[in-house]
Amino acid sequence: MLSISAPHTPAENLSKASRTLGDMLRRRAELTPSREAFFERRDERWRPTTWAQAYARACRYAAGLRKLSLTRGDRIAILGPTQLRWTLFDFAAQLLGLVSFGIYQQQTVEQIRYLLAHSEAKVVLVGDEKELANVVAAAQDLPHVVAIVPWDEAVYARRKQLDPRLCSPTVLEHDPLSREEVAEQLDAIMPEDTALLIYTSGTTGPPKGAMVSHRNILSMFQAGDYFTDFFADDVTMSFLPMAHSAERVLSCYGRLASGVATAYASSMSRLLDELSEVSPTVFGSVPRIFEKAYGKIQSELEKKPLAVRKLFAWARETSIARMQLIHRGEKVPLPIQVAHELADRLLWSKIRGFFGGRVRYFIVGAAPTPKDVLEFFWAAGLPLLEVYGMTEATTVTHFNTLQNFKLGTVGKLIPGLEQRIADDGEILLRGPWVFKGYFRNPEATASTIVDGWLHTGDIGSLDEDGYLRITDRKKHLIITAGGKNLSPGNIESAIRGTDPLISHILAHGDRRSFVSAIIAPSPLETLDFGLQRGLVSESEVKARSRELIENPSARSDQLERAMAPVVAHPDFHARILSAVRAGNQRLAHVEQVRKLLLLPRDLSQEHGEMTPTMKVRRREVEQKYAAQLDRLYQDDSFGLSV
Repeated sequence: MLSISAPHTPAENLSKASRTLGDMLRRRAELTPSREAFFERRDERWRPTTWAQAYARACRYAAGLRKLSLTRGDRIAILGPTQLRWTLFDFAAQLLGLVSFGIYQQQTVEQIRYLLAHSEAKVVLVGDEKELANVVAAAQDLPHVVAIVPWDEAVYARRKQLDPRLCSPTVLEHDPLSREEVAEQLDAIMPEDTALLIYTSGTTGPPKGAMVSHRNILSMFQAGDYFTDFFADDVTMSFLPMAHSAERVLSCYGRLASGVATAYASSMSRLLDELSEVSPTVFGSVPRIFEKAYGKIQSELEKKPLAVRKLFAWARETSIARMQLIHRGEKVPLPIQVAHELADRLLWSKIRGFFGGRVRYFIVGAAPTPKDVLEFFWAAGLPLLEVYGMTEATTVTHFNTLQNFKLGTVGKLIPGLEQRIADDGEILLRGPWVFKGYFRNPEATASTIVDGWLHTGDIGSLDEDGYLRITDRKKHLIITAGGKNLSPGNIESAIRGTDPLISHILAHGDRRSFVSAIIAPSPLETLDFGLQRGLVSESEVKARSRELIENPSARSDQLERAMAPVVAHPDFHARILSAVRAGNQRLAHVEQVRKLLLLPRDLSQEHGEMTPTMKVRRREVEQKYAAQLDRLYQDDSFGLSV
């Protein structure tokens, strides 16, 4: 496990004393220069970088960027894996008053071209050879791109003939900015200046560039005493894409504000192994990570003898009962406490070990987390603190804490913001960390910020204690032929968590006589199901599993062919139908799914069904399968009837 040379005391929050992000970086390096800031795994060891060393490298990169004739307000793009270099490039940009934005590694040439053209980026910092080739192709007809800088000299040496704008990474290895030069640069940057340009997922059209200012970010972290519980010796892990707003703002700059150390995962395939090596104390992720972990545990449990399954059920019931009593402020009876301690020794301690054994809590957001997943992790002593926010509100606005939480809600409003629930149920927000607007898109800005209120597009409700519950997206509401307003998110949440075989479910039924659904199967769980029934070979399962571990979003033709006979099997159909019926029991009669369109594969970016942030492009999926959905309502023999 990694240890930090810092006392176990509450972390110092530098956001209150800082004027800009660059100013906060300078203050952090001055306050805790010798404390470990970042860890990277090289040569079988975790190599530390102190805050002083990180600051010095950022100053060196800043000097190099200035040599490329970049000045305050210019845009730069960063494309590459989640590594320390990505973070330091971003830090360098903030020292110069540049506007940085991230590009996802999986984005196509066309998508990259759109982002570079729309942002009018002058410089692109890019990782591997494949990404470099995509950037060069995207920038062919974009004269405002003046320099493309690979991260590695070897990549530059092999590919420098691709484009005359390619520069050796040595261009960034200048003597660092002096103390006086840093001060001069920082004095020129205004708190209201745009610091980050964060492009939305593009679920409902072309991505929009949200302008997030220094003041936006610092204002949010100034309320950090309420919603964070960090210590100076905390260690987190970073593995989500840096282009993601949560990783970029909440994680990267939140760690800078608090001084918490970050270990960068080498790859997704090594994440579980490295979790045990690092033993993080706290980190954030998206619900799918925890849903997948929970689903895997459930799948393995099904293979165990009845006695083991009964033990698991007893442990879960006991620990959840204890958690509920504590949450209500009631005394835990001695028999329940003793039973929980026994369950902890037999089961929960082993599950905590998968995550390194030191995690105090997880922060989870970006989508609802199924209640059974939440209950499981809380029972295991791994609290999942659901939060809510959006890029346009600088990432987070509502937060559950260890002291104040309600499962199934996203917590309470962070002090410093105002909220309203509109007549149609839409959540409205106002306050200092509402974004500046969309870059080069005044129409979208005007429709999103009305009379100072941010219209989130999310439907929600507040309970008597002020906890917010998200119901759905405003644009996704289903109005049945009978005039009933239904939330597809509520329907999907009730069913998705009933069986790990279900990867995605989209409820459908606007202006229809009943609710139907598209279901996409989960690849790994589907292959395991087929292996147990002799429908797919063990070698094929191993090959496809390696493929998915290396790239969880990959969806190859070989994978589809391997899944096809499994998904078509009657036992698979029966299992899916059973899961839907179980979910239907949680829903009102009018909400219950009556028919299914079962896809032969999972949704994917390759097929245009998922965004780079792994959000479903609902409109595209429904358009793609429009004919099949129509047939569900016209042909009784088509699809699966529940």
